[in-house]
Amino acid sequence: MRTLYLDCGMGAAGDMLTAALLDLLDEQGQAAFLEEINAALAGKAVVSADPETKCGVKGLHVHVTINGEEEGHEHHHHDGEHHHHHNGIQEIRALIDAMPLSEDVRDNARYVFDSIAGAEAEVHGQDMEHIHFHEVGTVDAVADVVGVCLLMEKLAPESVIASPINVGGGTVKCAHGILPVPAPATEILLRGIPWYEGEIKTELCTPTGAALVRNFAMHYESVPVLRVEKCGYGMGTKEFERLNAVRVLLGEGPDAPEDVTELTCNLDDMSGEEIGFAMERLFEAGALDVWTTPIGMKKSRPGVMLSVLGKAEQSDALLQCIFKHTTTLGVRQHWLSRHSLGRSFRKAETPWGEVTVKRAEGWNVSREKPEYEDLAKIARENDFSLREVKNAME
Repeated sequence: MRTLYLDCGMGAAGDMLTAALLDLLDEQGQAAFLEEINAALAGKAVVSADPETKCGVKGLHVHVTINGEEEGHEHHHHDGEHHHHHNGIQEIRALIDAMPLSEDVRDNARYVFDSIAGAEAEVHGQDMEHIHFHEVGTVDAVADVVGVCLLMEKLAPESVIASPINVGGGTVKCAHGILPVPAPATEILLRGIPWYEGEIKTELCTPTGAALVRNFAMHYESVPVLRVEKCGYGMGTKEFERLNAVRVLLGEGPDAPEDVTELTCNLDDMSGEEIGFAMERLFEAGALDVWTTPIGMKKSRPGVMLSVLGKAEQSDALLQCIFKHTTTLGVRQHWLSRHSLGRSFRKAETPWGEVTVKRAEGWNVSREKPEYEDLAKIARENDFSLREVKNAME
């Protein structure tokens, strides 16, 4: 599975996320992105990117200029007060709606700003439509948000995983005064997300960064099992002894866990033939697996526990099949997460025809196995053993 990992050990800010994701593209891809984002901004701002080295590590720094002046040195790393026009959520939605970008990019950008507006509204006790963005509602923030959404579309990861977020520490000066880190709106946006206070006493995670990570990340954990193909660094403005950058890793990771349901019931009044028929019908109904376990039941009766594994959306159909084809009066249901290896197939030649070979890989494991039915068909037709057919495969 194509996996993108966001290392937020130095927090998360819009420009740093943009720069880190952009650093994953080659020069041609970077130039195409900058052309597209600047066309979308239609002269309201200009986005550029330059190589930058911090702590001996080369990455990218993204700049946003408005009327020839660079915006957001404060905004980009602690969303300080701006002195130009403040926009409401309706103005920002209209700006995004007018951009010549895909609907997915516009939807994600609108959702990010709506989540920020919702957090600000909760902090100030106002309706979301009446919120004016003192910290993030300016064109440079729109450039950051739309930039990240556009880069996510270009990179097209199947899974996005983020580390727990370092929010920094101490206090931050905002339009309404000096507030603790994380700032109130950031804290709301981080609810349900693992975060921690680091040793650097400044704001490392902005509302924009928190909203972007929240929108795209599917899971939060330390670096997962990942076959890394590319690494990008998005540099922050401030200088610390520690590398001030968001690091992103792109590569192949194991498939995300799949939601499955396990249905079980106890049977003591069905013949083996009846149970076998029920198992056949359950497989026909889409069960992933069906099995039986011998058990002892009340009054010392021997019985069978019937177990059925299925996808979450198949739950009702499988329940109906169990009640129709067994004598049970009740079914126990458990919800589980299933990890599985990715599957692919290839054809192998033998002197007597092709054999399908199933390949399974993931979690640093890979193995192959010929399909039984293909082996058995050749063995029957030529009076061979299965082993003889296997040994003849190319």
